[in-house]
Amino acid sequence: MKADARETALEVLTACRRAEAWADGALRSAIRRNGLSQRDAALASRLTYGILQNRALLDYYLEPFQKGQDWEPVIWDILRIGACQILLMDRVPPSAAVNCAVEMAKNHHRARAAGMVNAVLRGLTRERRRPPEDLATRYSHPQWLVDRYVTLLGREEAERCLAANNAPAPTTIQRNPLLATEEQLLEELGAVSVTPHPWLEGCYEISGTGNLEELEPFRLGHFQIQDAASALVARAADCRPGQTVIDVCAAPGGKSFSAAMRMQNRGRILSFDLHPGKLRQIQQGAERLGITCIEAGQADGREPIPALAGAADAVLCDVPCSGLGIIRKKPDIRYKDPKALEGLPAVQGAILSNAAGYVRPGGVLVYSTCTILPEENEQVVRNFLQLRPDFQMEPFSLPFGGTAGEITLWPHRHQTDGFYLCKLRRHDD
Repeated sequence: MKADARETALEVLTACRRAEAWADGALRSAIRRNGLSQRDAALASRLTYGILQNRALLDYYLEPFQKGQDWEPVIWDILRIGACQILLMDRVPPSAAVNCAVEMAKNHHRARAAGMVNAVLRGLTRERRRPPEDLATRYSHPQWLVDRYVTLLGREEAERCLAANNAPAPTTIQRNPLLATEEQLLEELGAVSVTPHPWLEGCYEISGTGNLEELEPFRLGHFQIQDAASALVARAADCRPGQTVIDVCAAPGGKSFSAAMRMQNRGRILSFDLHPGKLRQIQQGAERLGITCIEAGQADGREPIPALAGAADAVLCDVPCSGLGIIRKKPDIRYKDPKALEGLPAVQGAILSNAAGYVRPGGVLVYSTCTILPEENEQVVRNFLQLRPDFQMEPFSLPFGGTAGEITLWPHRHQTDGFYLCKLRRHDD
């Protein structure tokens, strides 16, 4: 049986359920393995992400038809694929969604369930429950996370953030000034829809293309794929030509690359990562972008490298985190067990404390995460400052205004990933 878009989506959902795979990686692999056309790849992606973003909502509409039946996981997924097309997608006729779901049940040796799938989805096209009132079901976020959003933002703004998490995220690219002018890049991307980023110079929002890595200007190193929030790290650090910069958790390398571009490829950037297998990713990215000032090396961000004590003008410390700021790009992050996140602040604090040892007197330390939880952000910084009075938070400017030294970016406010950024300056001894 040749896998089409719907079968590919089912394959990915099964991998996420059985093997705890991440949807983005599993989807890329499945699309490549199944040889999908660009059109089918787009449909498989819409189905996969649509279901992960709206699973609780889809189940809410399906449950009245369950009537005490115990549906097995593959049937649930087939029904969700059908319901996603019926409820959330305008271009698929409901009859086609129903018929395809019935065939999927038969193809997966569930012929006895095919009639039930047909009845449920046809019933769904005729009648459905009122929309749910509670935010957790309406936006398919776990209740604990909804509660945190409401505490941090208030209910009205929390709902805007939840809606933004389920909306398509724009793909943002950063031009590489080492190899391409703006005019040159825009000409090369002529067949692609490109819009200047609303507030960050040198970045663009791009659409109307498939795999960006297959574009000629990407292969030539004329741009890198990077969210605007992440691109702000090197800006906050004020990286300059001739400086020594250390990136303690560098893979896949985007922040190191941004620093090198600001430094005009002059100076020294030491890009470390815990996992040796990821170092080649940094090296290949640097080679593609024409960057020669980056040296990649394996290191644990919690363990000091004595030879680098006080050696850096700027240290970038983008620590491992819960990733709750990138739910719109990785919707399955919302299903993480919150208990598994409890140990993160201790790891983050240890990395930040160790990274501080690399900063020269008068130098800068930038701490960042792609999460919005205060216990991983402000609280980690406050604990660090209590232990290191030789560091102080320093105001820095952003294209949309200044900060007192730290900022949390939100998808619904800033049209970026959820992201925390803090600039710290070490006093002269």
